[in-house]
Amino acid sequence: MPKHFAHVAGFDDAPFAPAHRGDVLIVGTVYAGARLDGVLAGRVRRDGANATRVIAQLVRSSRFYPQLHAMLLQGIAFAGFNVVDIHGLHHALDRPVLVVARRRPDLAAIRRALLERVAGGARKWRLIVKAGPMEPVAGLHVQRAGLTLPEAEALLKRFAVHGAMPEPLRTAHMIAGGVATGESTSRA
Repeated sequence: MPKHFAHVAGFDDAPFAPAHRGDVLIVGTVYAGARLDGVLAGRVRRDGANATRVIAQLVRSSRFYPQLHAMLLQGIAFAGFNVVDIHGLHHALDRPVLVVARRRPDLAAIRRALLERVAGGARKWRLIVKAGPMEPVAGLHVQRAGLTLPEAEALLKRFAVHGAMPEPLRTAHMIAGGVATGESTSRA
């Protein structure tokens, strides 16, 4: 894998009502350097177990896949607690995967919620543990598969144009929010 990470895809989910059950929109933005090159969209089950498979299918079946150098995820879970197996995604795509969060998550609260209130919570918790600890880097927190911490830092800095959050994630967040609610709000 190249160390320069010129072509990346960033994924985020759309907002949804707390009472919503069913599928939730996810959006991926594909960047070639500073240029938005494309958008991918799919749906994953609220609190389900298909996020890894759906993201892998979206990317592998896209015309962008051959050029992609890395994958960015806005958090390790989509649509509530649909937890991504980042090592499985790395293996399925043969691309590094970087989970990005603004703040270190409250793992005790997440563990409690998964084990007490979410179907398949024990398996989902194991995926979070398997992903490794959140590491502070470039003003954010990350989990990673297939790249070193210095490579993760270089990737974040390369795509951080308007603040610390990489542009592919910031744009995916805005598109997902705008499509789901009619107007994008808040920051990624």
